[in-house]
Amino acid sequence: MTLSLPHFRSSFLSSPLKSFSPTPSSRNIIIQPKPTFYPRIRALELDQNTVIAITVGVLSVAVGIGIPVFYETQIDNAAKRDNTQPCFPCNGSGAQKCRFCLGTGNVTVELGGAETEVSRCINCDGAGSLTCTTCQGSGIQPRYLDRREFKDDD
Repeated sequence: MTLSLPHFRSSFLSSPLKSFSPTPSSRNIIIQPKPTFYPRIRALELDQNTVIAITVGVLSVAVGIGIPVFYETQIDNAAKRDNTQPCFPCNGSGAQKCRFCLGTGNVTVELGGAETEVSRCINCDGAGSLTCTTCQGSGIQPRYLDRREFKDDD
């Protein structure tokens, strides 16, 4: 009794497999092909709300990372540029007119009736002007982050 197998084709081999005819010594051996298992890919069933939630989550993370990176690059670029913009409150002079004496150095106080008293301004000490608090007297408009004083509270 001869055992004959049909021709098998395989995508891994260029020629078909030859049929096997047992020899007298291999009659008791039964050769069974191993079953081939392929990984299953299952489709995810996502409804519209799940897709929207995932999209919003991904966009939130992107924005949360993108905004600080954007500001960091803007700060770095601004630090490289020279700042030549004149200070707005003092018009680049570095001094502001005293708001109590209006730049005269003297304050006039009406005592009542027709009496008035003229005295030296205690705010500017009679100078008529004060150092600009925005530019600290430099006359150059500070950049936004340069205006803040960072103090360690510890």
